[in-house]
Amino acid sequence: MISEERQKIKHKGGRPRKVIRRTVTSLRLTEIELYVIKNKASKAGLRVTTYIRQMAINGKITARLNEEERQFVRELVGIANNINQLTKKGHQEGLLTAVLHFEKYRKIIDNLLEKLR
Repeated sequence: MISEERQKIKHKGGRPRKVIRRTVTSLRLTEIELYVIKNKASKAGLRVTTYIRQMAINGKITARLNEEERQFVRELVGIANNINQLTKKGHQEGLLTAVLHFEKYRKIIDNLLEKLR
């Protein structure tokens, strides 16, 4: 009797099952239609399935970032990399050299953030 109770309680492990589960449905598209949907989903910054689901329910998609904002983010990432290199250089050569370089990047960051606002 104890072993029967343990078998009922025993969990398989892994991720718990979702309370609300989406059922599998199919959507038939031509290659051109799929290409257009993929492009629109990528411009909105969404996965294709999320894009289709939101379009079916809401009828419109609000993009996360437009192309100009994505370019600003790319520039900020590049500047962050440069700042990391400056930190390394500051540890190697002294902080005064790194501070002078950092001021140049700080001004660029301030300009980018102002444009994003």
